Amino acid sequence: MFVEVGLNRDMIFERLLLALSLCVLAACAAKEPDLDFHATVQPLPETARMVNPDYFIWCGTMVKDDAGTYHLFYSRWRKDLGFNSWVTHSEVAHATADTPFGPFTHRDVALPARGAEYWDGLCTHNPTVHRFGNKYYLYYMGNTGDGVPSPKGSLNFTHRNNQRIGVAVADTPDGPWKRFDRPLIDVSADSLAADALMTSNPAITECPDGSYLMVYKAVGKHRPMPFGGPVVHLTATAKSPTGPFTKQMKPTFTIEGLDFPAEDPYVWCENGKFYALVKDMKGAFTQHGKSLALFESANGLDWSLARHPFAMGLELRWESGKVEQMSNLERPQLLFEHGKPTVLLLAAGKVGEDGVMECSYNVQVPLR
Repeated sequence: MFVEVGLNRDMIFERLLLALSLCVLAACAAKEPDLDFHATVQPLPETARMVNPDYFIWCGTMVKDDAGTYHLFYSRWRKDLGFNSWVTHSEVAHATADTPFGPFTHRDVALPARGAEYWDGLCTHNPTVHRFGNKYYLYYMGNTGDGVPSPKGSLNFTHRNNQRIGVAVADTPDGPWKRFDRPLIDVSADSLAADALMTSNPAITECPDGSYLMVYKAVGKHRPMPFGGPVVHLTATAKSPTGPFTKQMKPTFTIEGLDFPAEDPYVWCENGKFYALVKDMKGAFTQHGKSLALFESANGLDWSLARHPFAMGLELRWESGKVEQMSNLERPQLLFEHGKPTVLLLAAGKVGEDGVMECSYNVQVPLR
């Protein structure tokens, strides 16, 4: 027997349906689908590469301004100096386009050489650009040294071991960029520390609580010099984009028995979870050879391989149908629009039969 208590049968039924719908939505929200990054990669438009015949081009990071212009920051150095002179003569340059897939027009050098007396005075490299609040932040590696180009097949280790992480700040992507007289992430004073020799390859994201997480490449002094090692990745946190950062000193993206398994992390936070795209140096994480691997973390400090670890191999698929095999696809960076990643930027290189890099440029890969 149905007893009315202020509600009729239809009203009770509607409320039961509403309650059931809310339960279903809550269950769906509690189980976010696992990110399969590889499934989002799309063919490239023919314009989606930044090439200069006179320069090696590496890295590549992008931001969109309020007027809708896309700003690409990238590393470049003269080809006649040889590829390994990235460590002595790289400079962070700036180009713009009306779309994230180009064609891009070179505008200026955002972070030029400014004198050997500065910690970043002769080389700037590994840019990653971000907008936090109303300002733009350009994180990078800088170094100084003797200014001698790297010998063929090797590195100038004076410059290599002077690598440090810095940041430049501007009101617009057109600059001017304010640089600082001290690194943002310096080496640790403790000679036994994991980053006692050098720091480079910065990656940063804003956390849900408004703090900032940085992941960076570090080299210690536990292996024979001048290379040192092992090469690891460390995390650091701060309340401001310009620091000071507190280092955690716990290596991540590691594999037992390998001194240099990963490089070039890019980190971001989406739906409350942290993700990292990482260059898998030999395929130890993805089982796909040299590739990009996807990691995830609940707090940004403790990382594990994602359920779908393989993010991308060494092939570029163009809209024309052409499949281009590269020797290198690395230094991943993402462009976000409306809170979602829409473009993957990669440094692309081809090595000749003699083992020497013949060409390098930046590509902009559409994401679904």
